[in-house]
Amino acid sequence: MFIKEYISKDYPVFNSTDLIEDANEMAKEFGYSHIFVKKKGVYQGAISQSFLEESPEGNLASLEMHYEKFAIFDDGNLLDSIKLFYTFNSNVVPVVSKNEKYLGYISCDDIFCEFSKYPLFSESGAILTIQTNGKHYSMTEICKIVESNNGKVYGCFINLIGDDFIQITLKISTENPSSIDETFERYGYTVVQKYYDDEKEDLLKDRFGFFQKYLEF
Repeated sequence: MFIKEYISKDYPVFNSTDLIEDANEMAKEFGYSHIFVKKKGVYQGAISQSFLEESPEGNLASLEMHYEKFAIFDDGNLLDSIKLFYTFNSNVVPVVSKNEKYLGYISCDDIFCEFSKYPLFSESGAILTIQTNGKHYSMTEICKIVESNNGKVYGCFINLIGDDFIQITLKISTENPSSIDETFERYGYTVVQKYYDDEKEDLLKDRFGFFQKYLEF
């Protein structure tokens, strides 16, 4: 999961003496949100394509005060990149060495393509979001609850932390997800959301529908 394993180099990096128009055209050609500027091999910053579009003619040096200072180190990991994509509304992130030498870039598409291979995303299964006390929750207990119902955990992540609660989303493999729901609730967890076919719930809906039709007669 190290960034250096996913570096691409086909997207040109610009010098401060290059023209704004050329940089803008290159960004549009590649479909990337930002272009990157270097000076003597050292990364200087990024400029969004939308900002280039609105800038007057000249070279990139004239926009230096507008450079966005974001990058990721080559020894970072894929998870580190997600925050950068989100924070800077970018679909491409520059990769630099510890001495800030420009090494290449990673794209949002490449990163999410890699994540899509993980069982958390690639395997079919039930998805549960549970809520519990934020100070005393145990991932060991959560996994035991799933496994005690003959289920397996493909992956999980914390999606919300409050003052006194925490919400955790699970991707699980099981033939009877409703029994896992019930076990979580017995242990004091709240099932906030669930995504699966609940046979018991479907049966109740069918019976209610039949009852409504009976009343109509």
